Amino acid sequence: MAKSARSRKRSSRKPARTAAQRRHSGRPRRRLWWALAVLAVMAAGVGGYVAYLNHLITSQFEAKRYALPARVYAAPLELYAGARLDAAAVGRALRLLKFERTGKGAAQPGTYAVQGDGYLIHTRGFTSPDGNEPSRTLAVRFAQGRVASVSTVSGRTVALARLSPLLIAKIYPLSHEDRILVRLDALPPLLPKALVAVEDRRFYLHHGVDPVAIGRALVVDLRARRFVQGGSTLTQQLVKNFYLSNRRSLWRKFNEAIMAVLLELHYDKRTILETYLNEVYLGQDGQRAIHGVGLASEFYFGKPVQQLDTAQIALLVALVRGPTYYDPRRHPARALARRNRVLRELHAAGELDAASLRRAQAAPLGVIAKPPSSVTPFPDFLDLVRRQLGRDYRAQDLRTQGLVIYTTLRPLVQVAAQRAVDQGLRRLEARRDIKRDTLEAAAVVTSVENGEVYAVVGGRRANFDGYNRALDARRSIGSLFKAATYLTALEQPQRYTLATLLDDSPLHVRTGQGQQVWSPLNYDRRNHGKVPLMDALVHSYNVSSARLGLDLGLPAVIRTAHALGIKQPIAEYPAILLGAVPVPPLEVAQMYQTLAAGGYRAPLRAIQTVVDPRGNSLQRYPLKIERAAPESAVYLLDAALHDVTRRGTARSLKTLLPAGLEVAGKTGTTNDLRDSWFAGFGGNAVAVVWVGRDDNRPAGLTGATGALPIWAAIMRGINAQSLHITQPADVTWTTIDPQTGLRTQDYCPGAQWMAFIKGSEPSGTSSCQVSATRRALEWFKGLLK
Repeated sequence: MAKSARSRKRSSRKPARTAAQRRHSGRPRRRLWWALAVLAVMAAGVGGYVAYLNHLITSQFEAKRYALPARVYAAPLELYAGARLDAAAVGRALRLLKFERTGKGAAQPGTYAVQGDGYLIHTRGFTSPDGNEPSRTLAVRFAQGRVASVSTVSGRTVALARLSPLLIAKIYPLSHEDRILVRLDALPPLLPKALVAVEDRRFYLHHGVDPVAIGRALVVDLRARRFVQGGSTLTQQLVKNFYLSNRRSLWRKFNEAIMAVLLELHYDKRTILETYLNEVYLGQDGQRAIHGVGLASEFYFGKPVQQLDTAQIALLVALVRGPTYYDPRRHPARALARRNRVLRELHAAGELDAASLRRAQAAPLGVIAKPPSSVTPFPDFLDLVRRQLGRDYRAQDLRTQGLVIYTTLRPLVQVAAQRAVDQGLRRLEARRDIKRDTLEAAAVVTSVENGEVYAVVGGRRANFDGYNRALDARRSIGSLFKAATYLTALEQPQRYTLATLLDDSPLHVRTGQGQQVWSPLNYDRRNHGKVPLMDALVHSYNVSSARLGLDLGLPAVIRTAHALGIKQPIAEYPAILLGAVPVPPLEVAQMYQTLAAGGYRAPLRAIQTVVDPRGNSLQRYPLKIERAAPESAVYLLDAALHDVTRRGTARSLKTLLPAGLEVAGKTGTTNDLRDSWFAGFGGNAVAVVWVGRDDNRPAGLTGATGALPIWAAIMRGINAQSLHITQPADVTWTTIDPQTGLRTQDYCPGAQWMAFIKGSEPSGTSSCQVSATRRALEWFKGLLK
């Protein structure tokens, strides 16, 4: 019995497991741990990837949301009583600014009407660093080529009014995307409502991804057996536009969904909707991509988005579905059908009543025939702006930061200069039997006082963005350089005055270590003996000018040229005294601006201010004035340059300019008549013109026959003011006998009035032979005084 019990006890024990059995029994547990580990790694990977996408959203959304091109504006046109503007000039300005002429009144901003001898103008309000200009209706009257009065419609006098500055260019991102940033609060309320009603009805209910829309799209796709509907929310579309490609794939849709949810975690619905309205692609203009409803409104309707009516709002929303397919200019029938469908959906959503629906559906598309050009009409001036901006800003900042750049450009001056160059060259070629389109030209117009550049013309093709001769053409300037020589002399009144007699006899100078002989000749191939310094300049005698420069010393003359504004290096050889100095027109303009401003050099500038998109000033380009030459010596030189236009090489200006318009200037002609120059100034503007050929072959034109007529046309076209030079206290005038350089009576034949720095007047006098009757008459005049 006991044995039996022990036997049963032993038989009840589990048999011992083999090693194989033990290994087999541990596998499920290890597999579980492996599965858990893999899941953990996958979870970490997915979590890490989501974290990466979250970082992408938070770090780039703000920057991408405001990646805007820089906008470049001209100076606003100022209207005030006494301004030198006639009705035709203001009319041209209004057309440049795209003001619409109306038959009666001017009810809307951006419209005007002709009223008697003037205009009724409803201005556009604008903000600038110089102050805010309100939108208002102004009555502007004209008389005798000037603004006679500016007043409100109620009759209140307005001291100063400004028209909104002309947008002259945009500096685009590398993607060539363009947009006008608009705030949600500034949009017509119907526009965002229409977008939501048509593109994402559940926008305010979902959190970035809409399962209902996805399910509905899936059913439609299955029935059609092809991809018909996507089910993407506005948030998903925004994510795709900002971060992802347009390639259709499950991976892209996966990323799009995750990023849409993340975006809605960080930003509210208003921010997302506003960003979408500024980002959405709505058309193409050549290389420029039209993004956002703000720019699309200007592109399709020619007016700000705030002024759109119901039908136009519906068309913009219609274009979201496919701006190429529904392009209203190329496919108006498609666009009309799609627009009307949007209107019906607005009605179904309760955003439009039946009467409004019928009116909007009956309205035409209302699209302007020609969109505003994205190409700057003034590429030569913009070239100068870019170069000056390049000193202070990176190209990337200019392309993406939405900077607003206010320039010194005067559109009316620019247009007048371009017209003068184009017409002047065609006239020269026709009259002188020169092959058509072989002459070229450049022109620069600046302010006298502050160095602001008003206009830049780089060639006869005004809209050609290419070789800019005004900035880059380095051509010998001929006798324009003589101003530096004569100023150097007049700065030494103890040695030289306007009456000092110079030697104009033949000159031979050995150069190149005595191996060569330089023998300058006068243009008329004659020598004139002893001539007053003033006459040598007025008639542009080469030989006496060269002798003067050699007596002064080349280093001294070169220092003066650099002080006046020439930046190019100048070699020390005698031929520079006659202008063998290659200088671009812009630097010549700087040189003569300094002379026009009485010896004060104001570095030429094309930019006034740069501000950020919020209106905060980033950088101002203030007026910087430096004394470059003694005021009294410059006054004497300017007096001689004035005489150049009355009796010297530029005397033909008397018949080319309006009566009473006094100017000063200098002609310039180079060897073999290759380059024709004229540089001069009136009371408010300096202008420089070059005419020649790009291949450097002779043009057959002197400064007086080539550049001067174009210069005169520019000054006529800009209503230039007459020359006014303030006489320094230490300058006096006296009558000089040009034959002897001595004082004489003003009634003596050939006597000339000349200016002198006090104490430098000739001490001797020269008598003249006149009749007894003439002497008695002069004695009687003296008694009357």
